[in-house]
Amino acid sequence: MKNKKRLIIVLLLLLLTTGCTKQLVDSNNKPVKNEKTGQTLTENIICKPTNEETYNIYKENKVKVDKLPECEEFKPTDGKYESLWNSFIVKPIAFFIIFLGKFVKNYGLSVIIISLLIRLIAYPVTRKTAMQSELMQKAQPELNKIQKKYAGKQDEESMMKQNQEMLAVYKKYNINPIGGCLFSFLQLPIFIAFFEALQRTPVIFEDKFLGLQLGTTPAVGIGSSTFYIYAILVLLIGLTTHFSFKMNSASSAMTDDPTMKMMPTMMTIMIIVTSIFMPSGLGIYWVTSNLFTIVQNYLVKRSKANGKA
Repeated sequence: MKNKKRLIIVLLLLLLTTGCTKQLVDSNNKPVKNEKTGQTLTENIICKPTNEETYNIYKENKVKVDKLPECEEFKPTDGKYESLWNSFIVKPIAFFIIFLGKFVKNYGLSVIIISLLIRLIAYPVTRKTAMQSELMQKAQPELNKIQKKYAGKQDEESMMKQNQEMLAVYKKYNINPIGGCLFSFLQLPIFIAFFEALQRTPVIFEDKFLGLQLGTTPAVGIGSSTFYIYAILVLLIGLTTHFSFKMNSASSAMTDDPTMKMMPTMMTIMIIVTSIFMPSGLGIYWVTSNLFTIVQNYLVKRSKANGKA
């Protein structure tokens, strides 16, 4: 428990010292867009744009792009120190995406590979989360009985007994209610770091993957000639999110609480709406992460069914 508290404190400190992407604005304080891609540009990019049109837009808006390193030569130590977040998380992620992208010849594919590597590194933690979900599914009928037993009883003695009985069930099935939330807590900082790395690195947001402009949002892309590709991306985000939540919240489907039953659907709808306004490169990361979760949970369920876990 002490280690988890320390981890939470470290993450909060990182977020408190976080820099952020700065939107590029013109002399009238209006956001500057690349008319060709429809992307709203970021001012504090970390390397020089490779696309001539993008380069000229930055020059016209008095951004000192000539002092920036070439993207393919970028190192995490380039530029001045900004914050713990930018210098030790955002810039290294951007560096690894660039480094790998040079070998696979596509930065969208590099985002997919880096996403998988992160999930593989986190696999021991995420597997425990999946195991906790399976154990919770087994324990849920007993927990529901306890909740019904004490329904409507708000006195201190009844609430104490209810907590004791529920803790006994958790102990019986070896469930740690907090342990299953660890990676979910880590996902938000990783998601934000990918967003900032994507938005601040021209060579990434200028690239394309399967017809998707990595820096363009589906909201803009749907208005282009390749609208169907952006529509497919949003559909994949919705489907993979739905199945990921469904597999992770099997226990909530067994409860009588209608709010808990609706939670996966509500979260899926929220993420679909959000995905329409986030860069396509970030959508690719999200789909990849969801697919990893689905495969991982399937393997955990299979191993439990075979009595190997």
